[in-house]
Amino acid sequence: MSEQETRGAERSGLFITLEGGDGSGKSTQAALLEGWLTEQGRTVVRTREPGGTPAGVEIREIVLHHRGDISPRAEALLYAADRAHHIEALVRPALARGEVVLQDRYLDSSVAYQGAGRVLDPVQIRDLSLWAAEGLLPDLTILLDLDEAAARARLDTSRTRYDRLEAEKSDFHARVRAAYLDLAAAEPDRFLVVDAARSVDEIAAGIVAGLRQRLGARL
Repeated sequence: MSEQETRGAERSGLFITLEGGDGSGKSTQAALLEGWLTEQGRTVVRTREPGGTPAGVEIREIVLHHRGDISPRAEALLYAADRAHHIEALVRPALARGEVVLQDRYLDSSVAYQGAGRVLDPVQIRDLSLWAAEGLLPDLTILLDLDEAAARARLDTSRTRYDRLEAEKSDFHARVRAAYLDLAAAEPDRFLVVDAARSVDEIAAGIVAGLRQRLGARL
């Protein structure tokens, strides 16, 4: 089965993911989009990776707040473990019920952060993620694009401490952003790229317009 076929198989709901660098506004836009989808009469399951399940919360604590070094490969495997459990325990059941799964981060984060950021093989990271998720791809991935300097400025005003990834240097975050844009260019039918430098309301309006255009009657 092709990736395109796998994306639409075995589910009647919608799988929408939000991606972007730290500070790009994913949490804010996820909350606004959840509200809009609910107004359209959809049942929304809002979740995140890592940390969308009780087991995932423990993995999230390790990968983001562990004191001490975690090797890049170990980090990638921890994210994959969270993904495998999360998809089986939460995402696929919600999609089978016809619900909208609205998820903060998915496999594209692993390709960008562990692949480009940690300088691992992005093809291997993607293959690992697809194996963990049994080939499940989103119906739409919203990429909130913001340059690393602007993103850092936002984080500086909203954080009392940084997690392990947020604390990385600017060249790490520049590689992450470049990887995201490469992913979007490679899969234009799946990605909706939104300029995250605009106001919160402008971004939200752009996302809704993009959803209407891309998913149409399925909303």
